Amino acid sequence: MSAIEQPIRDLAGLLAELSYREGEFTLASGKTSDFYVDVRQTVMKPAGALLIGRLIWQRLEAAGINSVGGMAVGAVPLVTSVLCAAASANRAEAIDGFFVRKTAKDHGTARRIDGRFDASARIALVEDVVTTGASTLDAIDAVEEAGGRVKLVISVVDREESEGIGRLSDRVERAEALITRTMILEAHRRIGA
Repeated sequence: MSAIEQPIRDLAGLLAELSYREGEFTLASGKTSDFYVDVRQTVMKPAGALLIGRLIWQRLEAAGINSVGGMAVGAVPLVTSVLCAAASANRAEAIDGFFVRKTAKDHGTARRIDGRFDASARIALVEDVVTTGASTLDAIDAVEEAGGRVKLVISVVDREESEGIGRLSDRVERAEALITRTMILEAHRRIGA
């Protein structure tokens, strides 16, 4: 097993244990689903934050990305975990983070993009779960309106039930997910959750 395969298996296991739920759920897209993956339940645990941060950071560093952001609120802990992973690899100076609000603040700086945003940077966006890709497309629009260009999108989970990753790939150089629904279901069966 390669070095990357075991961490991915570990993440699939954590997501199956901590984030995967069956039932009836309404998604952000308005669709209903018989399962839900709440990545926050995993990224808000130390082991999950560490693993997700390292896996995303490896991909960002390999792609030469020096700025990472995403749509608030879901991407904020992901961005934070990536920044911590970069710092723990003694590469803190290599990347900055930001987040995109749904609407601009009506006070303070009145910005829609907050944090350390530089439009000239090599920018990546992170997302917890991609179904249709709508929230990430909105974040891409905000970055472009601010003069930036998104090179890469990384989602923790692809629900594999719509063209979300494909829609994102149409707007950026590359879009990918660390984990798919299939991988979570396999881990769910393996651990007997």
